[in-house]
Amino acid sequence: MNPIKEKCKTLENNFLPLKKMYPKSYNKAKTSPYTKTRVILMNGTEFESAWFMHQFARHCDEPEILSALAVVRRQEQQQQKRISCLKPLNESILETTIAYEQLAIDLTAVLARHDTDETNIKALNFALLEDFDHLYRFANLLKTDKDEDADMLVGKYTEIMPGRPTVAEHRYPADDVKKHMVAEKADLYSKLVASTITAAEQQTMNYYMNIAQWYKNDLGRKLYAEIAMIEEAHVTQYESLKDPNLSWLEQWVMHEYTECWLYYSAMQDESDEYIKKIWTEHFKMEVSHLKAAVKLLKKYENKTFESVCGSGEFPQLLKLGGNKEYIRKVLAETINLTADNTVKIDTYKDIKKIPDDHRYFDYQNFMSGDPNKNPSHLVIKKAIERLGQDYRYQDKEHPVKELRNRKDDNVHVARTK
Repeated sequence: MNPIKEKCKTLENNFLPLKKMYPKSYNKAKTSPYTKTRVILMNGTEFESAWFMHQFARHCDEPEILSALAVVRRQEQQQQKRISCLKPLNESILETTIAYEQLAIDLTAVLARHDTDETNIKALNFALLEDFDHLYRFANLLKTDKDEDADMLVGKYTEIMPGRPTVAEHRYPADDVKKHMVAEKADLYSKLVASTITAAEQQTMNYYMNIAQWYKNDLGRKLYAEIAMIEEAHVTQYESLKDPNLSWLEQWVMHEYTECWLYYSAMQDESDEYIKKIWTEHFKMEVSHLKAAVKLLKKYENKTFESVCGSGEFPQLLKLGGNKEYIRKVLAETINLTADNTVKIDTYKDIKKIPDDHRYFDYQNFMSGDPNKNPSHLVIKKAIERLGQDYRYQDKEHPVKELRNRKDDNVHVARTK
């Protein structure tokens, strides 16, 4: 499949009437967990696209480009509003949050499994264990506050147990910046990975930034605020992987190509026929957007579609699903890693091998103080007090010995020497 070769409507004929912007919501009790995660992913992809084009417009003074950006951006906004309303009215903040974290886990894992870029893979695996821990913390909040079992929400496709403890994830911000790829040399799939995971993590960050104040108790509000800071760190990491030397028009073409790839993947993977029709319609709209961006790239920079996207043939499509054994392997092998940007190579290091005066420890002391008072720890402490042990869903014992005790939340793993 090559989207640039697909037939499509003219750009002006892609607007949605208001009646089509409010779709029928999915049934939260019957819908596949991966339909829910696709809704979140495509919502985030549209959000990323809309805000990219706003930033582009603020750095451009060419009327023709500004006009095209305005038209495409309005259509992207319509797509985003349509997707966001697929979420039903009776789905709670926490239920949606469980889907956000399941997306973060299984999207990250499947992208890492199929990428060949070592920098991308290390970044994905590193953040994977942190999002895995976030699911565990929110699942315990769901159990103590609502008496709901998160394993039913994730369809038992994703295990729920500790990852790299959230208390260990507060790092000096500069350590999350990584070496960027060189777009001319990078594999197309690797470029799609960086674009996709940046949009997905940014969507999670934005959700937590805006939802914290709406939670109904102090501990929940504090937990969202704490984990939102880690999501910010993940966005810092992932966006730094993208080549910043591309022109604005080259970046626009890559954005539209990424959307085409994601919508086409969603079309092929979707089990809900009603929602599949939406993905199909949006894919056709994105083909039109891609062609508009390519035309402007040629006119104003004399660069071709192929200079950004190679042949344009889609690489392996994105298929969401469970990754239990892969995650267990990453847990066993990399649980003690932290980020270190003070050297040019090997920017992830075992916590036990970094110097005592590393800025990680100073930042940890400043941010956390006593880790036993961190919201992410107190949520588990509360669950242990009420339930006799923490809430988990796991197929077998935890691959990390230090994280097997269900009556004690370990605040030392990946944090102290």
